[in-house]
Amino acid sequence: MSQLMTRQLDLILKEGGADYEWEVSIPVESNYLDKKGKTWLEEIFEDLGGKGNLPLLEKMKFDFKLNRFLILWDTEVHFNRYRLTSLRSELYSEMSFSFDQAYKRLCRSQEKEAVKAGLQARVWEGPPIAQRLFGPSSEPGDFSGNGSTGWKLQAYNDAQIDLLTRLHGYKLIRLCPFETLMTGGSLKRLDQLLINPKDEQREMIFNWLMRKMG
Repeated sequence: MSQLMTRQLDLILKEGGADYEWEVSIPVESNYLDKKGKTWLEEIFEDLGGKGNLPLLEKMKFDFKLNRFLILWDTEVHFNRYRLTSLRSELYSEMSFSFDQAYKRLCRSQEKEAVKAGLQARVWEGPPIAQRLFGPSSEPGDFSGNGSTGWKLQAYNDAQIDLLTRLHGYKLIRLCPFETLMTGGSLKRLDQLLINPKDEQREMIFNWLMRKMG
């Protein structure tokens, strides 16, 4: 489903005449991470139950790059208790992000959507490194024990990306299914609009994206 969303956004950006790159990978310069940033990541990692040496991404992947703006589409699985834990870090009170307050609300209200979308083993348990860092997962959907190590790793990596994009001099725009736009006199969810947008809706979405980068 996320591929459908990003393909539609690609077409909308193309039709609007935007100068952009699609599916961009940016190497991480680890020396950009100062002592304060490392402390924030260490605290988030520990709050999520991480053990061992602090893992750091070697590269970051984004759906779109427009000048110094990076755009990421977050699927439903990103909105859960572990992401809420990472969003409570001092990182977000000391650095200003356009999405953090809305994302906190969505993590509290939309976890049931994350459960619907994220119980497959490859998502719930995550890659092998997730178990090494956070221990074995509980049964899919069971939060009473260790919960989901895949979701924990994802929440930690989301926080890394939030911090590292800023340290590398970029502005990050996170888009998600739950965003709403006014069209035809009513609010509609972004994911529903992107399934088969009409011409006027495509233009509206393009203008809305451009305003985010204003």
